[in-house]
Amino acid sequence: MSDLRICVNGACGKMGSEVVRAIAKNEGVVLKAAVDFMNVGKNIGEIAGTKDDILIQDDLKQALSKDEIDVVVDFTNHKVIYGNSKTVLEMGIPMVIGTTGLTNEQVDELKSICEQKQVGVLWATNFAIGAILMMEFAGKAAKYFGNVEIIEYHHDNKLDAPSGTSLTTAGIIKEIRKSKKQGHPDEKELLAGARGADYDGFKIHSVRLPGFIAHQEVIFGDVGQILTIRHDSMNRESFMPGVILGCKEIVKRNAFIEGLNKLL
Repeated sequence: MSDLRICVNGACGKMGSEVVRAIAKNEGVVLKAAVDFMNVGKNIGEIAGTKDDILIQDDLKQALSKDEIDVVVDFTNHKVIYGNSKTVLEMGIPMVIGTTGLTNEQVDELKSICEQKQVGVLWATNFAIGAILMMEFAGKAAKYFGNVEIIEYHHDNKLDAPSGTSLTTAGIIKEIRKSKKQGHPDEKELLAGARGADYDGFKIHSVRLPGFIAHQEVIFGDVGQILTIRHDSMNRESFMPGVILGCKEIVKRNAFIEGLNKLL
């Protein structure tokens, strides 16, 4: 069986370059194209520290047209992910998307294109296997604990808050936990936002500081006890087994799949 030919979009970013390195280390996959608006014309191997001899391109459609690509991995940003996705899917190429920011309406349209083109997409807010388990365990705990708060910690260059992982976790909890407004009914914030963002009556808190990569605590409370479920990604390499798994699995599907857990 031939290697899976991959195009990395956003190849010069922190996550994109990590994907390039992961492809170089794993069997069954090979980097075929690298796309980014930075370092155009330079060798991605020099940027990512691999032996790849591939020049960085800035036109995604052109890169896909001239190179035989089996799957596109996209780690760009929320401003361009929708346009990127439409370009790739309309060419009938599967995708693994690690970029957040798609609206419900955009997701619906991408699902429609997947159906029309019979092509697969994996859209995941987190590719760390431990983070997937953290969300799974939080869902189980929500059946027995009605009070919960989420604290997520990320580096200070992260653009969105709350994180996609915390919103996914909150959505899982909402499906299981009986809706209610937590806290004292007369609670008053002396500073606006002190209690965090409200989600179905419970709070999500976002911390942004240098030194963090991606971390999350789901804290459940009940009379006389606290249950904390926490996951820590100490480096971006922690996401790579999930990305490679996603690439190998999504080429077998023909639907828009939300969450790496659906492939485990």
